[in-house]
Amino acid sequence: MSQLLPIASDALRAEINPFGAELTHLRTPDGAEWMTDADPAYWTGHAPILFPIVGALAGNTLRVDGGEYRLERHGFARRRLFEVAAHEESRLVLRLADDEETRAVYPFAFLLEMTYALEGATLHMTARIENRGGGPLPASFGWHPAFAWPLPGGGAREAHCVRFARDEPAGLKPLAPDGTILPGERPSPLDGRVLHLDDDVFASDALIWDPVASRSVVYAAPEGPALQIDFPDTPRLGIWSKPGARFVCVEPWHGIADPQGYAGDFRDKPGVFEIAPGADRLCSMAVTVRR
Repeated sequence: MSQLLPIASDALRAEINPFGAELTHLRTPDGAEWMTDADPAYWTGHAPILFPIVGALAGNTLRVDGGEYRLERHGFARRRLFEVAAHEESRLVLRLADDEETRAVYPFAFLLEMTYALEGATLHMTARIENRGGGPLPASFGWHPAFAWPLPGGGAREAHCVRFARDEPAGLKPLAPDGTILPGERPSPLDGRVLHLDDDVFASDALIWDPVASRSVVYAAPEGPALQIDFPDTPRLGIWSKPGARFVCVEPWHGIADPQGYAGDFRDKPGVFEIAPGADRLCSMAVTVRR
């Protein structure tokens, strides 16, 4: 495991692992932990970065520009060591560039730059994807942070909820056993704008809103603690846990898994954006601790 890199404000301390550029801890001055406990009985992730794909490809195969490449679920960024580009008291910048290993599964030149910055009780996270190649760069990007469930000092686990900022009239995307997207929709579990969290909600895996109308949610406990989660430029949202686990993932995505059986070009699949040569694209997320 790489040495965790700390940043701090007067209200928060975060620690980020350069392996995967993964947010690992988010704590208040009293020592309360707002991230997952990463119990290996359930899931050892903390907040993996999803790049250059979100979710699963059909047959774990990336088909692009006439070639085929094996690429596992959620891509390779979460399993790569990032370079430290800047490390200040309240700000950290990590970078991952293409190399021979990445080009063997994703044949493009890129730079992925991850910035973490603390401002008071808010953690700002920004991904910048730069196209360093000569043609359009196809990609997807997603956030996958796992927050403590229950929240510190938040009372009963089963009383926690997620409140959406806007009405979400659409149903959910159903998942196949291989992680691809099935046709049709699942009924929405929302009560108005509120998702009441319990283990039964996740019996059929992740909840996927595609599209999501909201650009923020509040993950709240009955006794008052809450996390405001802002995602201004991601049009999809996943919420996931495992029955009995002490975490809930709130996952803003600019991408999604393949439709079941998809055999088309990666550039044409749902959720893929393209970046012109020499240009870049930003994807941001912010988490604010409320007590």
